[in-house]
Amino acid sequence: MKLSEVKTLLDNEVKARNHSAELSLEKPDPLFIASQYQDESIALICALFGYGNAGLIVQFLQSLDFSLLDASDEQIRKALSSHYYRFQNSEDVAALFIALKRLRALESIEDIFYSGYKKEENILDGLWHFIERLQTVYPRQTRGYNFLVGSIPKKVLSAGTYKRYMMYLRWMVRKDALDMGLWSKIDKKDLLMPLDTHTFQVSRRLGLLKRKTYDMKASIALTDTLRTFDPKDPIKYDFALYRLGQEKLV
Repeated sequence: MKLSEVKTLLDNEVKARNHSAELSLEKPDPLFIASQYQDESIALICALFGYGNAGLIVQFLQSLDFSLLDASDEQIRKALSSHYYRFQNSEDVAALFIALKRLRALESIEDIFYSGYKKEENILDGLWHFIERLQTVYPRQTRGYNFLVGSIPKKVLSAGTYKRYMMYLRWMVRKDALDMGLWSKIDKKDLLMPLDTHTFQVSRRLGLLKRKTYDMKASIALTDTLRTFDPKDPIKYDFALYRLGQEKLV
């Protein structure tokens, strides 16, 4: 398939998928829960737990009481004492709530990202700045928590794709029938593709991506290709690519 034909396919998918009906219990996605609250901290929790089976992700998120973001540390730990998800035990889950509660008492997540992003308009600089701040307000070092919130890589291009953060940024920065557009300081042209195994494989099958290694360099390369389709909003194709892979349509 020629790239011009792929662009037509994806443009049609974007139009067809840009509908609230794409987010439901029948079509589970963490954005389904996040969009019910329209809150940047709750959305980040939904995004960071957005790995594994989509149905189980939504089920876990539905079990959480997000009003705990206004509770004391002790109340948070007690209320979440029986909550765990895959690599995260109850203490890891509680730690994320405590860290975000402390953070939002100081400044918004948007402002933290923007502080790192604004100099070079580099979304990754914004992400590294945020991860550093998150780890500072509530230091915790466990396998489960480190997997959940991430760390600053020594070599960016060979690092992981930071898919869950890139997905979160899409939700926050873009505005359509799916994405919430709660932020205004970051330009959607600077977003990077939230690359997971579905979109990686679909993108290779469609000829959008030649790189065989699943890493940040692949995410940047795919984003660069999608910028030739739409330089102002390359990540608008993310949800369409994800659904094409999930539903095995390509």
